[in-house]
Amino acid sequence: MTTPLSAYLTLALILFCIGLYGALTKRNTVIVLICIELMLNAANINFVAFSKYGLIPSIHGQVFSLFTITIAAAEAAVGLAILIAIYQNRKSVHIDDYQSMKH
Repeated sequence: MTTPLSAYLTLALILFCIGLYGALTKRNTVIVLICIELMLNAANINFVAFSKYGLIPSIHGQVFSLFTITIAAAEAAVGLAILIAIYQNRKSVHIDDYQSMKH
């Protein structure tokens, strides 16, 4: 028994909405980065689901998903490195404290 496409799309929709809500409402930069990762994972679920259940099933969606995972890992590494550098100067991880680059 296979899982229908609508189940994958519903899961991706829920993950994306949670990520969007968190990215728009939270003040902690680490939480915002995690929420962006959730939104990228929702897109990955859609890529893989449509590569399996699309009109012409192929591996293209899985390849796009692999590239997205690679980009997300690089984004997380660079984002956390920048966050650590800012934290050493400001002693805060709240987004409101980053309005200007002055001390």
